[in-house]
Amino acid sequence: MAWLRRNLVVIAGVLVMVYILVPNLVVMIFSFNKPGGRYNYQWTEFSLDAWLNPCASAGMCDSLGLSLWVAVVSSLVSTVIGTAAAFALGRYRFRGRAATNLLVFFPMATPEVVMGSSLLTLFVAMGVPTGQTTILIAHILFTLSFVITTVKARVASLDPALEQAAADLYATPAQAFWRVTFPLVAPGIGAGALLAFALSFDDYIVTNFNAGATTVTFPMFVWGASQRGAPVQVNVVGTVMFVGAIAIVGIAQAIGARRRKVAQ
Repeated sequence: MAWLRRNLVVIAGVLVMVYILVPNLVVMIFSFNKPGGRYNYQWTEFSLDAWLNPCASAGMCDSLGLSLWVAVVSSLVSTVIGTAAAFALGRYRFRGRAATNLLVFFPMATPEVVMGSSLLTLFVAMGVPTGQTTILIAHILFTLSFVITTVKARVASLDPALEQAAADLYATPAQAFWRVTFPLVAPGIGAGALLAFALSFDDYIVTNFNAGATTVTFPMFVWGASQRGAPVQVNVVGTVMFVGAIAIVGIAQAIGARRRKVAQ
């Protein structure tokens, strides 16, 4: 019992991680399955067919390409705008700052059904045809709040004395920003960009409202295919995204550890 009390937090953490990772492991395992019918729910036999032919399912790669394009563009735009807004909210005092901070949380707190239908109403009222453009605008709007919140938390933790020290060493404001401030804020900006990319790529509800009749993103393709049996290639895409995310985090951790070692 004494050993259990000493390691209770560690055991709870391991159980939570196992609970989170088990669905991803199932997706990885079934990406190598060769189902006997339309549904990939039971293990039949090991096969590399899905990996060797990732675009075998009609329309899947087109929808995947569209989702990647929207996610990349929307995450870049929201990161640039969100970083500037985070610096403004975190560093400066101005009239309406408290109200702006409150409004930033509204898209995160608003149900996606409400946001998606409201954006559709706005686009219809303005006469904007639904499609890739409206999807992109909608994704920028709802990922922007997450970027602002993430970067602002990093900006708030910075010590202003560092920039003052750079100014004492005759650094211009631009030099102080790019050589002192930006490297310190970069982890927060990167985290916000990755979060925006993941939210955009994964979104179904807001996208479904604003996609129109002919535009199909990857989540919409998966939803439609699941009604008649999702192809194994869907598991392949999920596995690649999962492994890629782990690789990005691992590389970032390795770079951070190396920098800390050099600094010591």
